Amino acid sequence: MNKLTRNLLCTAVAIAFSGAALATQPDADRYIVKFKDGARGNVENAVRASGGSVKLKISGMNAMAVSVPAAALNGLRNNPNIEYVEQDHPRFPMAIYNDDAGDPTTTQLTPYAIYQSQANQVALNLASAKTVCVIDSGLAYADQGETGGPNMDFSDSNITGSNDSGTGDWFRDGGPHGTHVAGTIAALDNGFGVVGMAPGNPLHIVKVFNDAGWGYSSDLAHAASKCSEAGAKIISMSLGGGGANSTEQSAFDQFTASGGLVIAAAGNDGNNVRSYPAGYKSVMMIGANDANNQIADFSQFPGCTVSTGRGKNASTETHDGYCVEATAGGVDTLSTYPTGGATLSALEANGVGYASSAMENTGSASGATFFMGTAESTAAGAAGRVCVIDRGNISFHDKVKNCENSGGIGAIIINNEAGMLFGTLGTTNTTSIPAVGAALEDRSLLVGASTASVSIGASDYGYMSGTSMATPGVSGVAALVWSNHPTCTGTEIRDALKASAHDAGAPGPDVYFGYGIVKAKAASDYLVANGCGGGSEPPPAGAPESLSGSVSRKGKNYKYSLSWNGGGATVDIFRNGSKITTTSNSGSFSENLGATSASYQVCNAGTNSCSATITVAL
Repeated sequence: MNKLTRNLLCTAVAIAFSGAALATQPDADRYIVKFKDGARGNVENAVRASGGSVKLKISGMNAMAVSVPAAALNGLRNNPNIEYVEQDHPRFPMAIYNDDAGDPTTTQLTPYAIYQSQANQVALNLASAKTVCVIDSGLAYADQGETGGPNMDFSDSNITGSNDSGTGDWFRDGGPHGTHVAGTIAALDNGFGVVGMAPGNPLHIVKVFNDAGWGYSSDLAHAASKCSEAGAKIISMSLGGGGANSTEQSAFDQFTASGGLVIAAAGNDGNNVRSYPAGYKSVMMIGANDANNQIADFSQFPGCTVSTGRGKNASTETHDGYCVEATAGGVDTLSTYPTGGATLSALEANGVGYASSAMENTGSASGATFFMGTAESTAAGAAGRVCVIDRGNISFHDKVKNCENSGGIGAIIINNEAGMLFGTLGTTNTTSIPAVGAALEDRSLLVGASTASVSIGASDYGYMSGTSMATPGVSGVAALVWSNHPTCTGTEIRDALKASAHDAGAPGPDVYFGYGIVKAKAASDYLVANGCGGGSEPPPAGAPESLSGSVSRKGKNYKYSLSWNGGGATVDIFRNGSKITTTSNSGSFSENLGATSASYQVCNAGTNSCSATITVAL
């Protein structure tokens, strides 16, 4: 079986705005208005009278997003029906690298982050699974979208969704980002494609990004309400932007206070700037690490101390809710794409599959090999063969060009340092033969091979990098752990993930890793040992034992008296094989009957943990 592999195409996400295309850029005159109970109509009239318009009515929050001229703001702020007016900040997806990769149609691949986070060591308890609400760009689920058609690695029975204003159908992707995120959480364990952290876990999709790839903080506040309405207990947001917003914060505060868990990306600028919504205390901020337990160089690392107010009203608070709390795999992360939205790279040498990365040029080539060294010139021996080339001295493009000009049919470029070679042939690529990168560790086998084949083509699976990829990893781990400890609250799951995380980086919590890399098995074991509240959880009660009884005449009836030792806080009493009552465990029970004999058994309430059955007779 080929080792289906990936292409790391390091292209930063850029949002280009044109003055002539106003629909593709955030509106600087957009604000959130919070109004008093019963004042919605009056406030809508005031907005329109100011020359503005209502953009979004935020469900369940007495708030709306509006677009108004700056000159009208003071009038709205002084309106007695309005509590406050604040900026409606733009929010953007956070995948800064977009790596095309193989299409694993013949086997199921497990991403490294699953092994790293121990998700393969914990089974999802679907009967107690908590719905994860993915607020993103939609899902390639039911119909053709912007990037491609439906990805078949999702369940037909446990995915729902809703749309935000103007974003289109949630079940059509608005770009691959949301589909990649959803697959990281819950791609099925079905024998092909990839497997998610919590395979088959229920999802609710809220599509918030417009065609230009961004949304507003009001969209997120509104989406939080949609998540609650759908019964979700976890919100996963691989997105963010600058500027705190009290309406947005309130929405996530409410979700957390009601027992839920909100998880969001730290950001991808590699600096100490705090991004939102991750920067709110009620939201768990997630950073990204690589497959070697190293922090990703793009992962943001804000401090844990926040200062607010001025003068007498100034205050400073240090809390881990303001900084990175944990990390997960977010570098070169394999997951689902819309159909045909990614690229497959495959490499075989002497019939054995090797890891590779797609550099350029779709197509395939197979034949005898020719080792060209660093390929700094043409070589007649390469004609009709697959060129095996060492990295170094000249550009990748020129190496492949020299192979092609020699009559070569395909190219394998081997790294000159540890690890996989990821690269491209440049923006002015003039070659046409398929070219892949390979790892230094495989050099001797590739150079020594007599035959090789390379291929690059469309795929339904691919790689991305970013805190956007780490965030659904933690969301999936949280869902997995919570399904096995369903009586916990979201905050208790959050605390367990931090308490059990693998301490990476500097000893103890730090601003890069937070408490460390999440570990599903360790978190589940922590909850077994300590209970949801983090204290000592007593072992399960033993069965009631030493049951004895007596019977005596009482008027026309007979009084039966039972006693026993042990058992739980409440017990079920059985007479003649049928339960007659559930009662607090006092170690004794009595009743009056007209019969002169009866059989009894005492069990811990609702269980099969029972005493022996005894017969009591006059």
